[in-house]
Order: sequence, then C-alpha cells, then structure tokens
Amino acid sequence: MDVLVARVAVSKAVYAIDKPYDYLIPPALEGVIVAGMRVLVSFGAGNRGSDAIVLSVAKVPPSPKLKSIIAPLDDAPVLDADGIQLALWMRERYFCTLCDAVKAMLPTGLYFALRDNVVVVEGLDREDALSLVQGDTGATQLVEMLFNWDRRGDMEQIRAGFGVKDPNPAIKTLIEKNIALLETTSQRSIGDKSEKQAVLAIPTEEAMAKVTPKRKSAPLRYAVTELLCAIGAGSTKELCYFTGASTQTIKSLEKSGILTLEKHEVLRSPHLDDIAPAPPLVLNPEQEKAFHGLDALCSKGVADAALLYGITGSGKTSVYIRLIQSVLERGQTAMVLVPEIVLTPQLLRIFTSYFGSSIAILHSSLRVGERYDEWKRIKRGEAQVVIGTRSAVFAPLTNIGLIVLDEEQEYSYKSENNPRYHAREVAKYRCVQNKGVLLLGSATPSVETMHYAKSGRYQLFRLENRFNLQALPQVHIADMKAELRMGNGTSISSPLRREMEENLKKGEQTILFLNRRGANRMVSCGECGEVPECDRCSVKLTYHSANGRLMCHYCGHSQPLPRACPSCGGGLNFIGVGTQRVQEELEEIFPDVEILRMDTDTITAANSHEKVLDKFRKNKVPILIGTQMVAKGLDFENVTLVGVLDADLALYIDDFRAGERTFSLITQVVGRAGRGDKLGRAVIQTYTPENEVIQFAARQDYDHFFEQEIPMRSLRKCPPFSDVLVIQASGPNENGVFQAMMMLQRALDAQLKSAGREYQLLGPAPCAVAKINGRYRYRMTLTGKQGRALRLLVSQLVQCAQQDKNNRGISIFVDADPLNGT
Repeated sequence: MDVLVARVAVSKAVYAIDKPYDYLIPPALEGVIVAGMRVLVSFGAGNRGSDAIVLSVAKVPPSPKLKSIIAPLDDAPVLDADGIQLALWMRERYFCTLCDAVKAMLPTGLYFALRDNVVVVEGLDREDALSLVQGDTGATQLVEMLFNWDRRGDMEQIRAGFGVKDPNPAIKTLIEKNIALLETTSQRSIGDKSEKQAVLAIPTEEAMAKVTPKRKSAPLRYAVTELLCAIGAGSTKELCYFTGASTQTIKSLEKSGILTLEKHEVLRSPHLDDIAPAPPLVLNPEQEKAFHGLDALCSKGVADAALLYGITGSGKTSVYIRLIQSVLERGQTAMVLVPEIVLTPQLLRIFTSYFGSSIAILHSSLRVGERYDEWKRIKRGEAQVVIGTRSAVFAPLTNIGLIVLDEEQEYSYKSENNPRYHAREVAKYRCVQNKGVLLLGSATPSVETMHYAKSGRYQLFRLENRFNLQALPQVHIADMKAELRMGNGTSISSPLRREMEENLKKGEQTILFLNRRGANRMVSCGECGEVPECDRCSVKLTYHSANGRLMCHYCGHSQPLPRACPSCGGGLNFIGVGTQRVQEELEEIFPDVEILRMDTDTITAANSHEKVLDKFRKNKVPILIGTQMVAKGLDFENVTLVGVLDADLALYIDDFRAGERTFSLITQVVGRAGRGDKLGRAVIQTYTPENEVIQFAARQDYDHFFEQEIPMRSLRKCPPFSDVLVIQASGPNENGVFQAMMMLQRALDAQLKSAGREYQLLGPAPCAVAKINGRYRYRMTLTGKQGRALRLLVSQLVQCAQQDKNNRGISIFVDADPLNGT
C-alpha cells in the first residue's frame, strides 16, 4: 500500500548536498502537511532538528529508510505554487540552496529559531542511568549534568558544561543506550500582535439597568458600560484610558455578563496618517503619450518589458502613478521598487495621497513586526500596491499587472549576500509568471538596458523635457589642478564657493555630493611613508575626526589616531577627504550657517533618513552634504545648486562599468538642482576636466555617452554582449585558497574545452581587496554566453570542491553578473 510522502528542501543542507529529500507524512498529519508549508524534520546522521520547506506531496511505495516529519511549523502555506517555482528558479540561477532562496523571500518575523535538547527518558532515575554508562567519563558527566538541570539541557548549556571537550560522543552514547532522547523545539522570531477587545454582550438598555443602581458606589463600572453602549466594542486599553478604570473593573463587568473579552489582531503599521488625498493627476502631452503606450502594453495580458527613459525632473513618477491607477482598475496589483531606503518615505507620501491604505511598504529599516504585518496584509489581499527596496520584489502579491524599477541602473538592486540575486531579474521572472509588464525607469539607464531597448527586446518610451518645461541645470566644470596652482588646497573650489555664497544671499539651498565618508581617506607618515592598515583586511584605515580614530570600513576595526608615526616618530599627513572633513571646512568658511551631513555615520535609528531630509525641507537648512544617499530621487523645490566634490573618485578603478557608474552618479546628483520654478546650477569638481565621461555628464548627454560606450563593450565582450560568472573562494590560509581555485580552474577549463564552448576564463587571482576579516580571497572570471547547461556544470564543480576534504575551512561561491568588483 502506498504511503504519503513530502518532498522537502532542508535548511541545514549546505550547497554541496542541497537537493530534495523525501520524508514520510505520519497518518495524524495527512491533510495537514501541504506544499509551501514549513515543517520540522530530523536531518543527518545525528538526527538534529532542522526546518524544511515542503515542495510537493505524493503517494509512493513504502520504504523503510524514510524518516518521518516531526511536526508542522506553519498553520498554512507561506509560499504558493508560484513562490515555490520562483525559489527553484533562484536556486538554479544564483547558485544558492533552495532554503536560502526561501529565506530571502520571507520576512524576518517568519524565521524560526530551532533548539536541540537532550532529554532523559521518562521513568529512568539517576542511579539507573549512571549504572548504564559506568566507565564512560563523558557520558557519566552528561548524565550528572542532565539530572542537575531537571532532566533536560539544550546544546548550548551542554557545550558550555563540557568546555573544550566535544560533547557529541557522550550524547550519542546516551541515545544508543536509551538513556536520553534528542528533541528539537522551535520558536518564531516574532509573533502576531493582538489586543483584548471588550464587546457588549447584552442589549444597551439591559446593560445600563444592571449598572445604574450602582452609579454612585461603582462609578467606573458605570463609565465603562456607558462608553461601551455608545461604541459597541473597543480595546480594553482604550476603555481604561478614557474612563480611568482598571483591568479589574473590566473583568468584573465580564463576570457580570455585561461584556465579553475577545482577542483581536493588531497590525503594526508604518503608514502615514496625515496625508491628504491628492487632486486628480494631470499629465503633460509628453507624459500622456508615454502613459497611453505603456497602458496599451499592460492591457494586452502578455508578459513584456519596457524602458521609460526620461531626463531628471521629467515626471516619471507621475507616469508610474497614472499607470498603476489603470492597472488597479483592471483588478490587478502593482509594485514599485526604489534603490535606496532614503527614497521610500518621500515616495510613500506621494503614493499614499493617491492610493491611501491600499499601499504596503517593505524595506529593511522597518521594525521586524511592522515588516511581518505588512507581509500579512499583502498576502491576505488587503494591499494592492507595494512600495519598497530590493527585497520587496518578493512581496506575496497575486495577479501582478505591473512592476516598476525606478532608477533601474542602481547597483543596490543587486544583493551582495547569498542568494546574490538582482531585483530586475527576479521582477522579470515574476512578470512572466503573472503575464505582467516590467517597467524600468531612469534618466541614466544601464548600458545593457538601453541596448535591449534599442534592439527591440524591450519597448522604449522617452520623456525628453522636464515636466515644468524648466531648463536643465547650468553646469560649470571646476579644474582642481588649477585650484591647487592658485593655492587652494581645500575641497571647495573657487567657483563652487562663489555659487554657494550667492545661494546663501538668496535664501536658496545647496546639496554637495561626495561618495566617501569619514574625514580622510588615509593617514601617512611624512618621513617614512608608512600608512596604517587594518590588521584583518588588506585596506588602509580611514580617519574619522568625529571620534579621532582610524577605522576599517570592511570589518569595523578601529584604533586611536597616533600622535606620531609608530615606526619612526615622524609627523602624520592626512590624504584625501571625506564628508566629515568637508563639513569641517564648510564650518570654517561659513561659520554661522547650519550644515547637515547625511552618510552612514550620521544616520541612526534615532536620526533616520526621513528626519534628516524633513529637517532639510522644513527648516530650509542652507547646505546638505552627503554620500550616494543624496544623489538620486530627492525632489526639493528650493535646491538650486549642486556641487560634485570629486567626480574622479570612481572613474579610474579597474572595472569596465567605472565610466557608466560615474556618468550616472554625476548626472543624477546634478539633476537634483532646479526642480522647482528657479533655474538650477551645478559645479563638477575634477582633476581631469577633459575626460569625455565628465563632459557628457556635465551636458546630461546620455545618448552620446551610450554611443561611445557600446562599441567598447562589444570589443571587450562585456555585458550586454556576453555574460559574466565570478567564482570566488575565501579562507584563513592563502595557499589553501589558491590551490582550491587552481583545481577548480583546471577542471572547468577541461570541461569547457571538451564541450566546444566559446569562453574566456581569467584567474585565479586575488580580489581587489585581497583579505577581509582575516580571510584571503581569490576569484576567477568566466565570460561567455550563460545558459542552464553552463550553470549546471559550474554548480556541479563547485559542489565537488566544497565536498573535498582538502578544502575544509574554505568557502566557495558563484556570483552571476556581479556589479561589485571588490
């Protein structure tokens, strides 16, 4: 007779052994366990507990080797069929385990903490247990510990009790001799929030009759009943607040049968309540044309992708809103993704004024409970529009008609942690699942996206003028070499200083952009040239003047700034500037002017992005200096001047995307100026004013930049003309990491040659930052056309390398189309 079996992906299965495993569904759980639900199983030789996601349920012939599912962890599936398919696709596309993909898709509040416990079997006393392990020191010690701990202990307690000794042999002995059992308990990281609700249990006349005679002797009972008769039901907390009653009064009314107490769910909402509804949206002719073209695309009911290419300030957001309104009218849902958390509050205000409570928001700065409750609202269909950052692409929306990626070229859409997914690729897959449209919006699209749009793979729509027909900012390029020759060694050039002084006189605001935090890039000795480096990473330490310390921006190590060179006693020179140093210089130049700084050193839970930007807007703070946080998406009418303090910062690094990244950043930040009725200006400071990328960015001339860039990409066989896979290994021993990579290189090279593939395999070579946190890093780059067969080959080779005993302590991973060259 066939038995019911669940095919599951086990969380504790590492990438080398990640595959579906079959588990028997006990008769008591038949009909309870379904696909998409998480369950508790025992895994491995030690039968340690692990959570797992059920992929499918089927009847198969019985097998004595099958283990049984211990218990369900969810009351209902957390993933539907589309969600399971998405996780399977991510596993194959991004070289991760299936459970890693599922974890990325679910909010943190749904994660489970599992704890293994060793429990003495019932009916066994201390003397009998000790007699069964006589002569075994470790097992005897464990028995004594368990009975001292009320017959049970978790693994953390046991390991602490054993010290440097391994407790696993003792645990195994106790289980084999039937002295103890291994049990696993589970606890979710956060639960549902609820509150007690008081509900009137009898008619109002009868209720008042019961308490009226006691009005003088029990005024609080009367007050609560009177309020409850007026509203019918209310939370006990509010009833006590408005009447002054205590919980004892509420309980006494419950005993009298006047009210009943019920548990009601409370959603922790991050929404804004003070937003007035917006008037009907009016588009200009250019926006109207783009909207009708995109709406026709969305109404076809066929998966498609489009690029909305519009200069900064052209009103792309208005097109998004009008398009979403149309999608909702057809009974579908929509999603808008932004690259930075800093953009979310501003966008939320705008969208809330049009869509009200039908919006849900998802980003990493939300509290765990808020994020979990927003996920629940979306899953239950209470929200039809989702706004968020990269991870919001996994929101459990159904019947998706539109996904918008605003500023689609931004690198923050690519995850640098496992799974290393790109939100654009995931969004594209979800649009195919739902027959929806992926809309990529940008003033500076990625070279790949524009190539696909011009070649017909994507539809192309243009917005060539600012929505208010205001001219683009007037841009001045300041030659910093000339500034040095004139004796100006500060980070503020003469032209920028003059423009800032003019802005201060007019009461207008200025944004300054420098994509480096801290005070100085590094400190060096003027005598011997020594530069302090991080002990754990192969990088120079950055000086932070706020706390007088040298800090590593990779591992967080910090140390006090020495008074003199530790090696020779020479004086210290400060090289390069960061946002802290610029703020200090500005405070010297403009001593009575308020200056705000926005970078990861100033943004905290108490001082959030939203608070800084609200202060800048409402108080009209004259100067805001910041890193990439201020470069895009911000819309302030009174900002008329933008300064780019170091345009060369990322231009000359060893990355084929260096020019694209620099052009995009400069263009985006310059576009923050003159978005109201006043004309904007910008000053770009550079040591290479003749560089074509700088010149194109100053003119906001994306088309000519693209025409220059695309032949170079073709010549070098870089994306979009080929795909890139990077295989990276890290470990505490440099030679071991290099040997592991060499073995992989030889195996991969041989397999590719035998398959007759066209490819280029470079490396292994040290990463740009060769050591981080004490681990040496090597990488190998494979360039060529990707496909499922190639990814399967690379996956199998990496799994073999991970299983090789010679590679213990070495982690190996694959990154598809990486955007970060570190």
